[in-house]
Amino acid sequence: MSAVLKSSAFISVEDYLREEPARPVKHELIDGRIHAMAGVSVNHERIAVNLLSEFASHLKKASCEPFGSDMKLRVNDNFFYPDMMVDCQFDESEPYYTETPVLIVEILSRSTRKKDETLKLMTYINLPSVQEYVLIEQDIADVTVLRRHEGWLPNHYFLGDDISFESINLTMPVADIYRRVQNQDVMAFLQDQAAAL
Repeated sequence: MSAVLKSSAFISVEDYLREEPARPVKHELIDGRIHAMAGVSVNHERIAVNLLSEFASHLKKASCEPFGSDMKLRVNDNFFYPDMMVDCQFDESEPYYTETPVLIVEILSRSTRKKDETLKLMTYINLPSVQEYVLIEQDIADVTVLRRHEGWLPNHYFLGDDISFESINLTMPVADIYRRVQNQDVMAFLQDQAAAL
């Protein structure tokens, strides 16, 4: 998720929902205050595109549907913009947000790590529909998956591993998530692969 730039005075849910579509910058609503979201890095965007395209291809004939970072998640009177979600019971009567994702993904950065690993973690895992919460590092190659049926204990996946998104029955190589990403872990992995040929 993008970094928080600023907070505003208190705003109601109704005003937020009315004003947000016209804002030039996305804002999350947390505890009655809006927080403007900053831009993301190229590695962040590459990870998001890689994973969203995998989800979209896998789910093209399923009832579950992937959403990118422009879809809001409503949790009570708070609204977030996760980097990615998969929803299997989207309510068409409300086209601007969902309340029922089964899987939520956040791509970590220095500016968002604390919120993604604390406030958002506790908020997301308390949603009854959520089965998996995924945290993806962009500066190193490490994907953490927390699953409801495992008591939200973290499972780490690295380059060379296959990762399972159990809530949507998808298994894929971690390397596919990091395709084109430029960091030391990815570069070393590619060098090792080339040397093995």
